[in-house]
This record gives sequence, C-alpha cells and structure tokens, in this order.
Amino acid sequence: MLPGGKGTPFQLVSAASGSHLLNKTIYTSPQDAEAAFYAALQRADLDAMMEVWSADEEVSCIHPGGARLTGFEQVRANWAQIFKSGQRLQVHLSDQVIVSGVMFSLHSLHENILVRGGAGAGGRSIVVTTNAYLRSAGGWRMVLHHASPAPAPVVRRDTPLEAPKILH
Repeated sequence: MLPGGKGTPFQLVSAASGSHLLNKTIYTSPQDAEAAFYAALQRADLDAMMEVWSADEEVSCIHPGGARLTGFEQVRANWAQIFKSGQRLQVHLSDQVIVSGVMFSLHSLHENILVRGGAGAGGRSIVVTTNAYLRSAGGWRMVLHHASPAPAPVVRRDTPLEAPKILH
C-alpha cells in the first residue's frame, strides 16, 4: 500500500527472474563490458552474454555471413541457438583499435577463433569485428556486435612475377 492506504506500490522485476528490464552488473568501462562479452562467449553463458547487452530494441547483431538481427529478443534468441550448438569457442583478440568518448565507445578488432567441441572442432578463423558500447545510468552496455570473415591474407613474393609497367 502507498501512504494513506491507497493503491499498490510498484514492483521491481529481478533480472534473475528472466526479465531483461534490469541489469545486475554495472560495467564501469567499455573495456569491462567487452571483457564480460568475450568471457560469456567462451563459456556459452546466455545469461552472462545478455547481461552485457543494452535492453533497448535498437541493438543490432550481425554474425559472419548472417542477417542483421535487431532488438534484444532477436539477439537473445540467436545467441541461445549458437550456444545450443555444442560448439565452444576460444577467442583471442588482436589488432584492437578503440575510439572512445564520454558516452560512446567503438571497438574495431580481430577475433582469432578456435572451435572446441561440436561440429567443426579444431577449426580456426579470423573474424573482423566492430563492437559498440553506450554509457547509460546502468553502466556501459553493448549496442552493436558486427562480425565478418576476414579476407584471405595477401600472398607476398620477394620478387614480382612481372616488372611494373608504370612507375610512380
């Protein structure tokens, strides 16, 4: 009851009960949120993964070769499907470039992935990734994860096959 005996008080829904309305963890930097994202990815922990994401419907996720997923529920459903596959990923980050401001942080990096377990075990790949984080009252949250296969490496030769025709 509210003071005066009228009405009912509002009720907070706990993040532990399955609601995505409240996040339990406050990430104090975008780097903390990114570390939590990759830890959850490697453990295939859906709850920990979604704890990193903003609960907004404007979030987007694009996996290599996949369609753009928009909204918290689409992103969650897709991560759930990935984690149910049985594949476990070991991820080493490299070539990180971070552009950060007071409220927004953009991370460009390479994910060096080794597949463990499930179909494709032992497979390796390099994925070019952009992660975007937004600062809110609840700390830093991911709003974008865009991953694409890295292009094939350029084969370099000590001597050109043919001498250049034009010099600059």
